[in-house]
Parts: sequence; C-alpha cells; structure tokens
Amino acid sequence: MTEPPPAIALDAVSRVYDGAVVVEAVTLSIPKGQFVALVGGSGAGKTTLLKMINALVVPTTGTVRLDGAAIDGLDGPTLRRRIGYVFQEVGLFPHLTVAENVGMVPSLLGWDAATTAARVDDLLDLTALPRDLAGRLPAQLSGGQRQRVGVARALAAKPGLLLMDEPFGALDPVTRATLADDVRRLHDQLDLTTVMVTHDVAEAVLLADRVVVMAGGQVIADDTPRALLAGHADPRVEALMSAPRRQAQRVAALLAGEGGHG
Repeated sequence: MTEPPPAIALDAVSRVYDGAVVVEAVTLSIPKGQFVALVGGSGAGKTTLLKMINALVVPTTGTVRLDGAAIDGLDGPTLRRRIGYVFQEVGLFPHLTVAENVGMVPSLLGWDAATTAARVDDLLDLTALPRDLAGRLPAQLSGGQRQRVGVARALAAKPGLLLMDEPFGALDPVTRATLADDVRRLHDQLDLTTVMVTHDVAEAVLLADRVVVMAGGQVIADDTPRALLAGHADPRVEALMSAPRRQAQRVAALLAGEGGHG
C-alpha cells in the first residue's frame, strides 16, 4: 500500500526580504493528525514560516505542499476550505455579530443560510461559547471569548489543517491555560493537523506532539517535548528548554513541602 503524503511538506523553503534572509532552506514534513509547536526567539522566522504554509507569504525559493499538492497551484477558496488560521489579534470584524464572523468563510464558499447557521451553532458548542452570544458584537465580549470566536471562525469550513500564530498571547494566565486545553481537545476531537507558533516554551511542551525550534531562520531542533526536555547539544535549545524544566522542579518542590516564598 502506498503511504499517504504528509499533511504539510516544506521543501527547502526560504524567504528573503530586502536582501535579508528571514527563513533559510527549511525542510519539514508534518504527518496528518500531528500537533506541532514552532518556538524560538523574536526574529527566528516562526511567523513567516507559518504564513508560507497558507500562502500569506510566498517563498522566495522552495515549495510548500499540502497533502502532496503544491499550494501555488491552489486557488483561494480551496485554501480557505483546507486551512483554518488563528492569530493573536483575532481580527474579528467589529461591525459584524459573532454569528456573522463565524459564518463568513462558509458564506464566501457558497453555503446556504440554514447550513451556515447550523454550523455556527455547532462551533459555539465546540468552542464552549454560549449560543446566546451569537447576536453580540466583538466589543461586547471578553478577550477570551473573542479568541474562542476566532478559533470557531477558523474551523467554520471544516478544514483539516489549523494554523495558530501566538493565539493565546494576549490572555490572562487562567484564560490562556483553559483555552489552550480546549484547542488541544478540538485538535484530537476533529482529527486536525495543527501548527502553532508560540513564545511560551512551557505551553509548547505541554500541548504539542512535536516541538520545532527555530533561530536565525533555520530549524535547530525538531523532536518530541520529552526528548528536548531531556537535553540537547545546542546551547540555544538548552536555554529555551531550561525554563519549563525549572518551573516543573519548583512546582514539584513546593508540592513536596521543600520550598516556597513564605
């Protein structure tokens, strides 16, 4: 039996802006159903790499493929059906209701009103939003609710691929942790392939199946959270992984009654 192509394949992908190399010859293969976190410092190339997957940024060299098909041969509606995109600023249309925001892509794709309305109700349930929020404007919602609407909108056309760029960065810690857990639940429940950019390494190792570390536009590590936490030869990777290790050790010490601040 022929093995299916990966959900996402980046083949020697690079991006140059005004002579500066932002992403350099990155090759990645992400199988269907995997949750991948992209981590690294500011300017590492994470967001540019993510945007090349959904054609918001065109590679200077190299090829991006979804399910084996090069994305430069796919039109906009096809990409919107296959890819959901969530980013930190949410980007909800302020003059549209929650239902209108969530139903935007299905409407653009020609879904009838009844099908779109039913999908909106389903997505409010999936993202743990009360259905009575459907008629509200974004300004009437909390930050966490707006971000949940952003996730619902990204999933509206039933994509197989979910891309997330710092999706929880503007939220308070409790809301952030709850929403992160819900996103992982949705990933598993809907059989998604998910790629998430985050600066929070602890969040990456707790949520993702695989962590890809970038620096200077290149991939410098790519492994499971457990393997990366166990140690890595590159000091840049070690520096990133030391923070969640220290946090875990402090929590373990507190639970054991061995430390604290009072």
